[in-house]
Amino acid sequence: MKFMLIWRVTSDEAWSNLGEIDFDQMLETVGRFNEELIEAGVLLAAEGLAPAEEGVVVDFSSEPPVVTDGPYGETKELFNGFYLINVPSMADAIEWAKRTPMTAAGFKTEIRRVPTIDEFPADNEWIKKERAWRERTGQL
Repeated sequence: MKFMLIWRVTSDEAWSNLGEIDFDQMLETVGRFNEELIEAGVLLAAEGLAPAEEGVVVDFSSEPPVVTDGPYGETKELFNGFYLINVPSMADAIEWAKRTPMTAAGFKTEIRRVPTIDEFPADNEWIKKERAWRERTGQL
């Protein structure tokens, strides 16, 4: 099963403390964790995100949609990066999440299962097209 581990900062204080972390030390700590995931054969993807100030929100609550420059939302609504892992169960995903390097107060990791294409109606034309694309690109 695929799971996404989503890194969140839960307070403005924790967000500001990110700037105090030694960047080289952070890279080493995260790199060691990444290596563990790779060696275990469970890592599918891992990415950090650029600051929210560089992002935008497309809000569909009006017509036409409104585009707002970041930062947006409250700090606790933002996420900073993610891992996509393939493990047998939610319990395994939880164990990996407990080992993530972002363990200081003010941080948390949300875990969300990523449904497979097999969970959608196989006779739907759009699912058939997506399945064909996944087969062509080796993502099935």
